[in-house]
Amino acid sequence: MNSPEVSVILPFFNSEKTLKNAILSISGQTLPNFECLLIDNNSVDQSREVARKWTLQDSRFILIPETRQGVAFASNTGWQNSRGQYVARMDADDIAYSERLEKQAKFLDQHPDYGAVAGMAEYISHSAGNKGFRKYVEWNNSVVNCEEILKNRFIDSPVINPTAMWRREIAEKHGMYRSGDFPEDYELWLRWLHEGVKIGKVPSLVLEWHDYGYRLTRNHPDYSDEAFYRIKTHYLVKWLEQNNPFHPEVMVWGASRTSRARAELLERYGIKISAWVDIKKTRQLNKEVIFYQDLPEAGKNFVLVYVRQWYAKPKIKEFLNKQGYKEGKDFLFIS
Repeated sequence: MNSPEVSVILPFFNSEKTLKNAILSISGQTLPNFECLLIDNNSVDQSREVARKWTLQDSRFILIPETRQGVAFASNTGWQNSRGQYVARMDADDIAYSERLEKQAKFLDQHPDYGAVAGMAEYISHSAGNKGFRKYVEWNNSVVNCEEILKNRFIDSPVINPTAMWRREIAEKHGMYRSGDFPEDYELWLRWLHEGVKIGKVPSLVLEWHDYGYRLTRNHPDYSDEAFYRIKTHYLVKWLEQNNPFHPEVMVWGASRTSRARAELLERYGIKISAWVDIKKTRQLNKEVIFYQDLPEAGKNFVLVYVRQWYAKPKIKEFLNKQGYKEGKDFLFIS
């Protein structure tokens, strides 16, 4: 049996309402030489039957069970059974654009120095309270080339997981998803980027990312803000050890209670916060508070920006650039 060019890993759990459309979107790809591994993660509805019927009419779709509960286990089971030179992720509640696999495989063919490629997503909301998710997708779609992904990887996950495709040898060398009290996809991208894997994006929409109220990213503690900051802090410390000329000292821009709590996770790793940077002159805290306009000149310190408000980020970046600070050399956004 000839090996497929692309293996698509599609885990599902109780997805009878959406799974057929997800499968249809893979079935209709303009790149025909693929296999799609449908990983049943202990569904108790009719989604397994939906998958089984599809495998009977299209041999490119293969149904595999995974009894260990969790998307990391299910995805890794798909990986272990895959045969393609390229491996792509897909979720059971999303819809892939018809040229997705072709465009991404072509990108990897043409860029042999890249280990993985993602793409832009169209946000489709099915739930209330979607402002944050919509803003995240808008931000993610603005982070396209490898340099942008590297600079922005500690703000949030720079790759939407079901838009990703990677080379088989990258996963063989650096490992697949790890299971723990953290978002398994974000940990994977941070780990691969730390190991020097180049990740890019095709500059076009490749997926409809459907936001249902029951998505794991909305409800599971492994995808909470606290979980994101725990794992990003772990890899941020590794980055600081290699790139901060003033290691282990940093200044933190963001003196609110929330920003301080997130930044203070660094101290568990031996990072020393020398001062807080704030827009208020009168704030008094347990460490020195520097009014932002009184920041030392560039080259005298390293600043981590823990301000999360989206509207504030470009203003902070503009101010620091005018002061001679260079992103990645003198400062980095973490929120």
